[in-house]
Amino acid sequence: MALAAAPTSTKLYFPLALLACFILLAQASSHGFTADLIHRDSPLSPLYNSSMSHLDRLHNAFRRSVTRVHHFIKPTMTSLSSSLAAPNIQSIIIPSAGEYLMNVSIGTPPVEVLGIADTGSDLIWTQCKPCKQCFNQNPPLFDPKKSSTYHSIPCQSSSCTYLEEAACGTLINGDHDTCEYSYRYGDRSFTRGTLALETLTFGSTSGRPTSLPKVVFGCGHENGGTFDESGSGLIGLGGGPLSLISQLTKLTNGGKFSYCLLPTANTAASKISFGSAGIVSGSGAVSTPLVAKNPDTFYYLTLEAISVGEKRLAYKTKSPDCEKAAVAANEGNIIIDSGTTLTLLPPGFHDDLVSALETAINAERVSDPRGILSLCFKSKSDDIGVPVITVHFSGGADVKLQALNTFARMDDDMICFTMIPSSDVAIFGNLAQMNFLVGYDLEERSVSFKPTDCTKH
Repeated sequence: MALAAAPTSTKLYFPLALLACFILLAQASSHGFTADLIHRDSPLSPLYNSSMSHLDRLHNAFRRSVTRVHHFIKPTMTSLSSSLAAPNIQSIIIPSAGEYLMNVSIGTPPVEVLGIADTGSDLIWTQCKPCKQCFNQNPPLFDPKKSSTYHSIPCQSSSCTYLEEAACGTLINGDHDTCEYSYRYGDRSFTRGTLALETLTFGSTSGRPTSLPKVVFGCGHENGGTFDESGSGLIGLGGGPLSLISQLTKLTNGGKFSYCLLPTANTAASKISFGSAGIVSGSGAVSTPLVAKNPDTFYYLTLEAISVGEKRLAYKTKSPDCEKAAVAANEGNIIIDSGTTLTLLPPGFHDDLVSALETAINAERVSDPRGILSLCFKSKSDDIGVPVITVHFSGGADVKLQALNTFARMDDDMICFTMIPSSDVAIFGNLAQMNFLVGYDLEERSVSFKPTDCTKH
């Protein structure tokens, strides 16, 4: 699919491959928004660490996949007093010290802010003056009093009702009609502040910036936890109404976006497109329904089976009476997430998959000394005879995964399977999505996959 030509170009940081940062050189047009994605660990990335080996980066990404499971598990709600002594709006992710950063400008005149971008949350927020409690950050704090386009949102607004809970408080200016938000994350990080409307500006190499007016965001006056000083807050990219994705795609034709992720060894840029430029169609494309579930932040699909070669394994668990194991039994039983590296599956089903692979692959099985990956083989060669693994989503969407999607070299003499067991949540991770054009249509409620050489996309 040809990418839309565009007059403007934007640099952003975005979380769309291997739990990493990407620079987006964005191109905007009347047909949507197209961007380049550069992996955090690429030499082109500002976060590139030349002292780390490729294997070190993989190990770190895999460990983060295990931690990210908690992002999708809703924590216990706590009450919010009138003084906001404790939060009552719960996020469902754990910020991870600046792993994904997005560089945009807020306000008029525009002030550059740097936020952790996350496909597993919705609210956009940044630290604001006056800051009653803030974590250290390198960029300057945003001062809403100096912006001519800043407007706080009243409690009666629909945007305020989108929050799980909202409070009318006196956190900053004593206005009892102002909508105030409070999030607490699983690692006890938190943000509290005012919900507001503001202009979001994307910088342009052509000298003509692209501005989005009246974007809903949180102006955080009390913030703390495991946030990195290079960031200013968090930018939600999930499916809920307050996310940047939802707000941006409404302006660029119908809630569509797609990305094409390059294999990890490639240092070129991946692509992401919004609006009509994000439509995935044509020969080889297959589609599966997006399942509406609570919370609407996440993108739920229904996995029916996985085939190893010609052997089809029904997606089920060995312990149907176990409440946690019932993840495989319902519609919307797996989350597709571009921010999780590994694919996570229910333990019983994962065991069946491992047994089938052991039978199909003629190589010596060994253990991962780091204890993260459950199926590893001893081999100095990349060719260990990995069979085609076909993921069968509902609606007849059969996605054929190649070896690069399912196995990774973890040491000079060890190759490991990149799907692991999880009793809490099932996730279709981004390694499995490499070299596919993956498209989301939030109007038609579908996700499409098209085998693609992403180096040529």
